Amino acid sequence: MSTDGPGNAAQMASPSYRLAALDEEFLLGDSMRGVRFLMEYAKAEEALRAWGVRSTLVVFGSARIGEDGEGEHARWYREARAFGRLASERGGALHGADGQPRDNVIATGGGPGVMGAANRGASDAGAPSIGFNITLPHEQEPNPWSTPALTFRFHYFAMRKMHLAMRANALVVFPGGFGTFDELFEILTLRQTDKAPRIPIVLFDEGYWRSVINFDVLVRHGMIRAEDLALFRFAEDAEGVWAALLAGGLKPGCSIE
Repeated sequence: MSTDGPGNAAQMASPSYRLAALDEEFLLGDSMRGVRFLMEYAKAEEALRAWGVRSTLVVFGSARIGEDGEGEHARWYREARAFGRLASERGGALHGADGQPRDNVIATGGGPGVMGAANRGASDAGAPSIGFNITLPHEQEPNPWSTPALTFRFHYFAMRKMHLAMRANALVVFPGGFGTFDELFEILTLRQTDKAPRIPIVLFDEGYWRSVINFDVLVRHGMIRAEDLALFRFAEDAEGVWAALLAGGLKPGCSIE
């Protein structure tokens, strides 16, 4: 039996005939921006749940600080690493057997410097830790110490920030620049406006922070209230950070209320 007509090769080859879930050109188009945003939420959420991560301790600081850095850099790196270890040992990150949730798991921006130091400290303790990395024009690779299965890459800063904030039991901020300020003021704003739970915020090295931000001038000009200065504390070493977190209400082995 003969068949007539031109055949359907053109239809089969058309981009419109591709399954939507397999059509990269379609998925990366403008109309799918909201879907991509949702996918970035869902992918990390699924992995964190699979690992039993109930709460985190977010550690931020400069990517430019090295273990052998000059001046204060080496001390900042050393203390960030020490904090990552002691917080992992004491906070509940080593839980997870028999379905027991993991709490106060170290979470960083996933890059080098202070972030790598905190992930490294968790690795020293044998604990999992999280790296929420971001795609940049000049590619930032993940540091080698975050748990591979908990190392994520985001396109959207907003979704990355959401994941950093949504499980956070506390924020610890080491010296840094614009990116560090961005994360600090994001959480401070959520706390000031009561859009986030009352988590402790600790700034490492009071001298550094008071030299780069004059908090008292903000009060004097009426930009913030005097009581807003109680939203954060200072610490000078890893043990001091842990003590400040406990004084601020952190409960080892527990999630935020």
